[in-house]
Amino acid sequence: MVVSPITDSDMPDLEKLMHKYADRPMDFADATLVHLAARELINTVFTVDHVDFGIYRLPRNKRFRVLPLPKPR
Repeated sequence: MVVSPITDSDMPDLEKLMHKYADRPMDFADATLVHLAARELINTVFTVDHVDFGIYRLPRNKRFRVLPLPKPR
């Protein structure tokens, strides 16, 4: 596991993401994860937030690979 830093220079990108998904609304934690994934070229996230991460997009409209997979109903 790598802990990637967020600095003041990342804040404008985080704000843009939160405005882009304002209809959700996207919180700071989700904006940070989406931003870091794009910055570090990561497309897999580990979260139980399948709904939001099914909507959020990486550059070039690429979808996230979300783990763990949802349990079948």
